[in-house]
Amino acid sequence: MNESRELGRALRGWRDRTTPAEAGLPAGGVRRAAGLRREELAQLACLSVDYIVRLEQGRATSPSPQVLSALARALRLSAAEREHLYLLAGQTAPGPGQLSAHIPPGVRRLLDQLDGTPLSVHDAAWNLILWNPLWAALFGDASAQRGRERNVAWRHFTDLPSRVSHTPAQEARFEAAVVADLRAATARYPTDAGLRSLIKDLRDNSTHFAHLWNTGIVGVHDTDTKTVHHPDAGTLTLDCDVLTTPGSDLRIVAYTAAPGSDASTRLRLLSVIGAQPITENNTPVQPPPAPPTMPWPAGRHTHHQRQLADPASG
Repeated sequence: MNESRELGRALRGWRDRTTPAEAGLPAGGVRRAAGLRREELAQLACLSVDYIVRLEQGRATSPSPQVLSALARALRLSAAEREHLYLLAGQTAPGPGQLSAHIPPGVRRLLDQLDGTPLSVHDAAWNLILWNPLWAALFGDASAQRGRERNVAWRHFTDLPSRVSHTPAQEARFEAAVVADLRAATARYPTDAGLRSLIKDLRDNSTHFAHLWNTGIVGVHDTDTKTVHHPDAGTLTLDCDVLTTPGSDLRIVAYTAAPGSDASTRLRLLSVIGAQPITENNTPVQPPPAPPTMPWPAGRHTHHQRQLADPASG
């Protein structure tokens, strides 16, 4: 029980020192302290407020590694603080043979400065672990997604709904890169049970993935275009770049549009309206039509288009 009390004290201390601005939240309203409210920490970590209360009061004694990882990200803990959090909770922090979802503070600060670009952050197995508001506006808020629903490979190879469509060539490049990434991850993280389970279930549930895995296909992520079909802002063709951070094995996916392009205009619209539907007097407001001088490249939005409903990346 002493460890539970120590965990609660540590969580309260970390919460009190983290300002809403640092966490990317508005700081409006009267606040008794500069730190995060319990409701805000619960929102950031995708946990219930009641569970946060029980953790801080020492009444929740066995938080899972997934919960601890979410708390560490929400509180922006350093590597040493994150290890201490796991120790207080009686868990072992992910070691060299296991996937890590830790985002270094410097990377978090860099991402905070790029609020005009849709960004998502993934671990080495392509699990979605962080996204910014403009990404949520473009693809839909992923807060309600759980488990495999947040995995890029699982969503793609099991045909979960997506707002992205590919040409056959784009899809082939994307699939080769994802499969190659997962194969490399299994070599770097041989003791990660979640990764092994993901590969097994992908092979069991997708004959296409199993075929690509068995052929030993190799691919690398490079700049490519993604056609995103937004229910309010229309169709956007964006450049997609995958960036890696040395020493952390994270993948940062950035979506950009050429200055002055129609997609750039639509991204600015999304930055204003956020993830909510565009309405006026309860009537949907149509986004501005695409300029007639900028037709979409032939074939980019007609191939391999899945049901466009729920948020996904790919």
